[in-house]
Amino acid sequence: MITYIIIGITVLVSYLCFNNAELFRKLALIPYRTVKKNEWYRLITHGFVHADMTHLLVNMFTFWSFGTYIETVFGYLGFGTWGFLGLYFGGMIFASIYDLVKHHNDPYYVSIGASGAVSAVLFSYILFDPWSKILLFAIIPVPGIIFGVVYLAYCQYMAKRAGDNINHNAHFYGAVYGFLFPALLNPSLIKAFLSHF
Repeated sequence: MITYIIIGITVLVSYLCFNNAELFRKLALIPYRTVKKNEWYRLITHGFVHADMTHLLVNMFTFWSFGTYIETVFGYLGFGTWGFLGLYFGGMIFASIYDLVKHHNDPYYVSIGASGAVSAVLFSYILFDPWSKILLFAIIPVPGIIFGVVYLAYCQYMAKRAGDNINHNAHFYGAVYGFLFPALLNPSLIKAFLSHF
């Protein structure tokens, strides 16, 4: 249920921001303002803002595809709603730290979108079921663990190239957080993960 609530709020806020530049600027992650003006709320609110309908739909479809499953697994493991919220919003915050440090003196740098949080949810899924198939480019079925390795390598490669207006570092650090967070809550999950190999 939490997955659907987050999707609903994200769709609503993103839609409002599509035609409201002032609201967009108020909610986006602008590291300079976050640090200099103590606007720390931006570490969360930027995840509810998207550049356009495609950006929004890709993130929310991916979140829906894996979030409902992870929410159920977290309930089964006793992590509950707070654990799931910790995964999603913790991933969002953790994925933003790199930008916060690197761009805190750049008043023109802006980052938006739930990609860091969505990557966290996706990589929790890989932790729990590494050989389950994930559709690469929404077409090619690839085992989750292979998808994960390729995804991380691609994020690092594209982050170094830059220039495509996609925050690849947020994808990378969100993914790392999502893989490690459940294991911090229950270290035996690492053993369970390794037993698949």
